[in-house]
Amino acid sequence: MKTEKRSLGAEIAEVVRQVTGNSGQTLPLHEPEFSGNEWAYVKECLDTGWVSSVGRFVERLENDLAAYTGSGYAVAVVNGTAALHIALLLSGVEPGEEVLIPSLTFVATANAVSYCQAVPHFVDVDRLTLGLDPIRLHDYLHEIGERRADKGLYNRKTGRRIRAVVPMHTFGHPVDMDALLDVCQQYGLEVVEDAAESLGSKYKGKHTGTFGRFGALSFNGNKVVTTGGGGAVLTQDKKLAEMAKHLTTTAKLPHAWVYKHDRIGYNYRMPNINAALGCAQLEKLPEFLARKRKLAEKYREGFKAVSGISFFSEPEHAESNYWLNAIILNEPDLQLRDEILQETNKHGFLTRPIWTPLHLLPMYADCPRMELTVTMELEGKVINLPSGPSIITREEL
Repeated sequence: MKTEKRSLGAEIAEVVRQVTGNSGQTLPLHEPEFSGNEWAYVKECLDTGWVSSVGRFVERLENDLAAYTGSGYAVAVVNGTAALHIALLLSGVEPGEEVLIPSLTFVATANAVSYCQAVPHFVDVDRLTLGLDPIRLHDYLHEIGERRADKGLYNRKTGRRIRAVVPMHTFGHPVDMDALLDVCQQYGLEVVEDAAESLGSKYKGKHTGTFGRFGALSFNGNKVVTTGGGGAVLTQDKKLAEMAKHLTTTAKLPHAWVYKHDRIGYNYRMPNINAALGCAQLEKLPEFLARKRKLAEKYREGFKAVSGISFFSEPEHAESNYWLNAIILNEPDLQLRDEILQETNKHGFLTRPIWTPLHLLPMYADCPRMELTVTMELEGKVINLPSGPSIITREEL
């Protein structure tokens, strides 16, 4: 009797089942784990009443983040989008200017540009990193850019100044920062790193988010370390860190009881109770990273026998946190991608596609962009797999 060949989706679901040991239960894409001092630190906030924007855990989290990442300073804020917004403002982005960002990123990257009343300018990504392609960016800027008397770079097609570049480290995999920094130095562009997904990732031994004038982290519920909701601005510059803190705390001048504000500020403060959660999570980060790396190794080995796909591994000279593991179809095929997603989700594995490219969203459809060949290709090829640290037990390390 002839047996029916199993679909690719079924093969992938079986590998995920074998790797994760999960059968019959729903397995989220990235579930947080609370196995350290979270209860104790949050209870301290409740017991003392310090649950809002003042308390010892906010300062501790900022100091711990600065020490861990090697950044001079860290400013805790309410979420990663807020961190990006403030970083762009303090980088000098002004209304009507253009900011170069990948189209293949979470919508927050473009939204933060829009909050500055600036214009997202979409550029393509590299197949080897899934992040911004510095080589093609260089060629593109040579084609459309012109330097003017004020030493700024202008888009000769729109007449607008191009102020900054925002590389995003996709799924925790670092962009080729050496090549990108060379391009930005040549064209006089500010670098603001969207490191929302890459806490724990390094490029040539240096932590992501510390290469440009600013970096932005996210501690959303699905990140490697979570504060429930939260983020942080990273910078090496003390004065910029002080200004970031000032702007994100409503620009209030210090005084025991007088409420005076010296500029338009933002209520982007991280509550102490959220910071307490983050302090406990950060203590566990080395273990989380080790377990996530072990999971990536198991996926890589498990998918070797499956034809038609490949497991995406960290780029050369990079150490990724493997925030989200990904498989890549050999050829772009939206129908096949969706069939795989349907099959794996049917088995309880909450897989997902990569983001819809931002230039396809209605509010960004008219923004300037280069030819986005790789972006459109990857939209039909990338599938994310369950990636939470809890999938791997301590005993498996």
